[in-house]
Amino acid sequence: MDAHFTGIAEVLEVPSVAVVVDVMRAYTVAAWAFARGAEKIVLADSPAEALALKARHPDWVTLKDGPPAPGFDLVNSPGLLSSADLGGRTVVQKTTAGTVGALAVKDASLVLCAGFVVAEATARFLRARECAGVTFVVTGEDGRAEEDLACAQYIAGRATGAVTEPAEFLRRAAGSRAAAELGSGVREGAHPDDVAFCLELDRFPFAMVATWEDSLMVLRPCAVPSPADGAPV
Repeated sequence: MDAHFTGIAEVLEVPSVAVVVDVMRAYTVAAWAFARGAEKIVLADSPAEALALKARHPDWVTLKDGPPAPGFDLVNSPGLLSSADLGGRTVVQKTTAGTVGALAVKDASLVLCAGFVVAEATARFLRARECAGVTFVVTGEDGRAEEDLACAQYIAGRATGAVTEPAEFLRRAAGSRAAAELGSGVREGAHPDDVAFCLELDRFPFAMVATWEDSLMVLRPCAVPSPADGAPV
């Protein structure tokens, strides 16, 4: 598999296969939303679009970066979301980088969204599809976010069978600027354990696939079977 790593602004051509990585915190939050029962997640282009969708669908749950805001039900924090009851609900998510990255590659034939919590499932999904080339969109800090790059490189390695030891990748993420800001309370709308939630490797057994449905970018979980005993991983 040929892996290419790029920032959002550097996506100039539509890739065939894209993995959009936002560890802290969009796609850790998305995974937790599915774990708490959400049926699907609509990735909104703007806060205004999120609020417009909420107005048309009052039962949908809106979620954004930063502190609580009128019209939004939740904030983009895995620690705060981990106890929410989202059974059967549709979540509308708008974040600074993660949702922007997914929308930048919406025309790709396959779009996966990922963080460390779904790393192995994402790698297995790529292996099962036998993807020849994959563009990893590093969403944070204009493509320089160390936590996102480390996660992208780890998934790429696992997808090709070249990486087996996650410790160094998790160490890089733990030492990132985003982790420092979350740990020090600089970012609003956070839980004290958000960094730990974001670095919980392979917490969930599903990959997350985004598709274009009725003019909306919709994210859904996709079960990925574990390899059979004795099979190569």
